[in-house]
Amino acid sequence: MPINLKILSKTFILLLICLTSSNQLYAQKPKFKVIAFYTGINDQAHVSYVHEANAWFPKMAEKYDFSYDSTSNWSNLNAAFLAKYQVVLFLDTRPEKPEQRAAFETYMKNGGAWMGFHFSAFALTPSAFPQNWDWYHNEFLGSGQYGSNTWRPTSAVLRTNRNHPVTKNLPDTFKSQPNEWYRWEKDLRKNPNIDILLAIDSTSFPLGTGPKAYEIWQSGYYPVVWSNKNYKMMYVNMGHNDMDYEHKFGKTTTSLSHTFENETQNKMIINGLLWLGNSKKSLGKESGPKSKAVSVSGK
Repeated sequence: MPINLKILSKTFILLLICLTSSNQLYAQKPKFKVIAFYTGINDQAHVSYVHEANAWFPKMAEKYDFSYDSTSNWSNLNAAFLAKYQVVLFLDTRPEKPEQRAAFETYMKNGGAWMGFHFSAFALTPSAFPQNWDWYHNEFLGSGQYGSNTWRPTSAVLRTNRNHPVTKNLPDTFKSQPNEWYRWEKDLRKNPNIDILLAIDSTSFPLGTGPKAYEIWQSGYYPVVWSNKNYKMMYVNMGHNDMDYEHKFGKTTTSLSHTFENETQNKMIINGLLWLGNSKKSLGKESGPKSKAVSVSGK
């Protein structure tokens, strides 16, 4: 029976197209999916950071093979929506509605992962963001309420706890980008569930420029990045750019610093995201005995 070369050629071409398409689909499949929630309407320094984050993370997603989506619709914080993602980011605020908080708590207790920045941990009673979510502020973050902050936003020398996947390839100390640094109600060193990854080094003091004296820290211990052993989570205090408030034109305030213009700090953030997104192990309470917390000395 004679071979029809035209049919054979067409079949071969179709086979190549199918194989190529299959390989492209496989190559394009992300290792994990990230969803970032933000509000982006309050402090101009936080708005500046949110815009910067939503430009930087997509570049990292392309480089490290994960997907990045963002939304300012906090109603998306529900079980059906969260089921599409392996990592949740809070870029600037926290959820306020009970059903959103319940959905997030369930997501985290069922093995979801989270990274929060700066104001996402803020709570102060009385204020527009009162401490009315005990699980989140006391158990999950472990920090309790906001205590105080430095002013003006300035860089700090940070000391690294290198006994963790997020920080093991970082230097012992490094200089951060300018930030408004927070002090917390609770001493995280006394919480056995907390791994403090970065803390302000004593060489940073005095930290802040004022003008008020209490806005300048002269001494003390201040953790700025930490994780909770019972959850796949990581809190990062960075996320407040320095702004030119003195020369504001209309509604526009110029950013004087940018959070993602620091190679070492960026490495820490992407290390954390990859650690969270690629983790296959459940870090919930049922995962086994807790190890002893490691504290990063400020000296």
